[in-house]
Amino acid sequence: MLKDLISRRRSVRKFKNLNIDDQIVKDCIFNATLAPNSSNLQLWEFYHINDINILSSLKKACLLQNAAKTAQQMVVVVTRQDLWKDRANDNINFLKSELSKGKISKNSFKKGENYYKKIIPFLYFDFYGIFSFFRLIIAQLIGLFRPIYRQVTYVDKRIIAHKSAGLAAQNFMLSMSNYGYDTCPMEGSDTLRVKKILNLPRKSEINMVIACGIKDKNGIYSKRFRIPFNNVYNYI
Repeated sequence: MLKDLISRRRSVRKFKNLNIDDQIVKDCIFNATLAPNSSNLQLWEFYHINDINILSSLKKACLLQNAAKTAQQMVVVVTRQDLWKDRANDNINFLKSELSKGKISKNSFKKGENYYKKIIPFLYFDFYGIFSFFRLIIAQLIGLFRPIYRQVTYVDKRIIAHKSAGLAAQNFMLSMSNYGYDTCPMEGSDTLRVKKILNLPRKSEINMVIACGIKDKNGIYSKRFRIPFNNVYNYI
């Protein structure tokens, strides 16, 4: 059951010295790509690390925390906000293919094409923050008279890309749990060094580094603690 998988998934800080299956990890990364994401732009990439030398470098970049030191493999989730043009075109090509197969109507295709050719460029194109500023002013002025989408700045788009990547990462970790494998998403890392180790483009960003393996008997440090549900649950 899904509830059991969610309950089983814990941030494991120490893994056994046992190999895990490459193909299973790859399959779990595929499941990550099925996550919901903003405008279906899929502004993410996943780096599956099993090379001993790169793992050693990444462990240092992850500040030698136990989860990193004992990880058998790592998965690095990367946001690629800079690929918005390519991903928009990919969506248009997909819609063209669906239209040619009779899967969607011409009207639906036109709406989708308009969205990816006009709306997405308006939201994502920027030049040293200048267009972000003007989009914000326009949104605030229109918002005085009617509801409007207000997340229009470069920083807003950056946050959205990381939210989408976070959803994908959760898909990955739950999938790993389904196979009896364990994970630990690590915030503690030198992201600049991680980018250099993986030779990533300048405009890419590290969303998280996920240590993977099979939990050691001492891999979970304490009983799970959560704020009382009634403190965070609001029924309206």
